Amino acid sequence: MAASAAAQGVSATQREEPVRDDAAVETAEEAKEPAEADITELCRDMFSKMATYLTGELTATSEDYKLLENMNKLTSLKYLEMKDIAINISRNLKDLNQKYAGLQPYLDQINVIEEQVAALEQAAYKLDAYSKKLEAKYKKLEKR
Repeated sequence: MAASAAAQGVSATQREEPVRDDAAVETAEEAKEPAEADITELCRDMFSKMATYLTGELTATSEDYKLLENMNKLTSLKYLEMKDIAINISRNLKDLNQKYAGLQPYLDQINVIEEQVAALEQAAYKLDAYSKKLEAKYKKLEKR
């Protein structure tokens, strides 16, 4: 019995080891090929779905390019408008500079007149101060 128990123990131990090996090794299943009609139908379905997918991808890409094209056109129009505005501003600035150059002699005359008026005003203040001193001297002499 001990021998049979030992044999059973050995065989049980031997049986356990292949079980561990079996867990590590995948079991092979028999490859079953579907019927020819099924393969053909599956291929058609796959190609149909792939065509639908690729059509969607190409359509999305095409729409993206159309959007970019429209954005580029709008940007180009905006830059043309900005160019026109800049040209108008430049033209107006040149006109203003020409007008200012035409007015410059008159502005110079105004500056000269302003300086003369300031000098005349100073002379008037000095004359006023002098006349007040004379008046004070006259009143002083008159009182004597």
